[in-house]
Amino acid sequence: MTLQTTFYLSQILGKNFFSPGGKILGTIKDFLIDITPNTGPEPEPLRPHVIAVKAVSGKETKIYDFATFEVKKFKQKLQVTCYEMHETSEDFCTSCLWLAGNILDKQIVDINGRKLVRVNDVRMVMIPSGTYAIAVDVGIEGLLRRIGVGRFIQKALDPVSVTIPGKMILWDDIETVDFSNSSIKLSKASSKLHTLHPSDLADIIEDLDRATRTSVFASLDEEQAADVLEELEPRAQIEIAESLPVEKMADLLEKMPADEAADLLDVLEEGKAIKILDEMEKESSEEVRELLEYPDKVVGSIMSTDFHTFTEEMTVGGVLDEIRRLHPEPSNIYSIFVTDKNNKLVSAISLMELVIADPSLKLKKFTKHKPVTVFDDDKVDSLAELVSKYNLLAVPVINREMELEGVVVVEDIVEDLLNRRKTR
Repeated sequence: MTLQTTFYLSQILGKNFFSPGGKILGTIKDFLIDITPNTGPEPEPLRPHVIAVKAVSGKETKIYDFATFEVKKFKQKLQVTCYEMHETSEDFCTSCLWLAGNILDKQIVDINGRKLVRVNDVRMVMIPSGTYAIAVDVGIEGLLRRIGVGRFIQKALDPVSVTIPGKMILWDDIETVDFSNSSIKLSKASSKLHTLHPSDLADIIEDLDRATRTSVFASLDEEQAADVLEELEPRAQIEIAESLPVEKMADLLEKMPADEAADLLDVLEEGKAIKILDEMEKESSEEVRELLEYPDKVVGSIMSTDFHTFTEEMTVGGVLDEIRRLHPEPSNIYSIFVTDKNNKLVSAISLMELVIADPSLKLKKFTKHKPVTVFDDDKVDSLAELVSKYNLLAVPVINREMELEGVVVVEDIVEDLLNRRKTR
């Protein structure tokens, strides 16, 4: 057997395979690959192994064990020899894909590029241990090869020293997402999608068709799903919410900031929104309901209720220890707020001030001036000027009784301004 033969899927689909004596035995239609992830303390990169071939023999389409097949090059052409024909089935493999049916011309996720790409071809290799899919071709070169004009165009470009651009992505750097022709699902344990930032994954999911979007989203664990749902555009959020059971949506919204959950529910059909709120835990549900009562374009409609309050008698060291224990989201801890026993705001202290302060100091030492605040029923338009004037990252929100209701962070202000600009 040849030590190594490399070839492309497009070069072998539709080709005949032969007996050792040269008799035509059938025509190749597809290859079945095993994508079971490698396990162990230091798993090796995934190299999908070809385990079966779909072929037309006579007038019937059958699946044969690929162990008795050999691919080699003869006079610059590929030749496929079958030494014994052992009919088999794809049912024995729970983690298998058809290269032509599930990969070729389908969308995949380029993990390193953090984007969706379309597969134009698949690079394969036969070595003594078996035949493997090693990379996908997502470049123009692969597309031209598929339609049989790659060599002709390249020869025409050679005199001017121009090369057809190609792009290969190693199999270990992709994630398949289109399972329209397969019963298998994305594995939560092995999926590489969890390595992406939620905002990158949200961009990818938004570009998928509706069915695939639902499949990919369902493969995420609850924590990641909640983070991604928060990053999706409203249209995609609505589609996801409509596709999920009420109980599942309630679980996800409980893991999201209350203001983000309120924004999502505000664009859902009223009946479904009410069912989701009724399904949520009482404390979370009440927090979201309060935010939903605010009219659009007032501060209360975009404020977050995820903030941290402390008393004047606490020390800087005690506050920092408590923050470490609570381990809040970074966006929720630009400032901490000092309140009295009636929840009235006394002071706002930036995290930077705390970090550089003497740990033994009490918080009352920081109450040198009245904090900059906004009322929950003020217009959102007032926030941008306030943030710019005082160089703030977060603005405490109070009600008319001077009680602390929430906080607006600079990201929410910018997002609100951008969203309004988009709708003009």
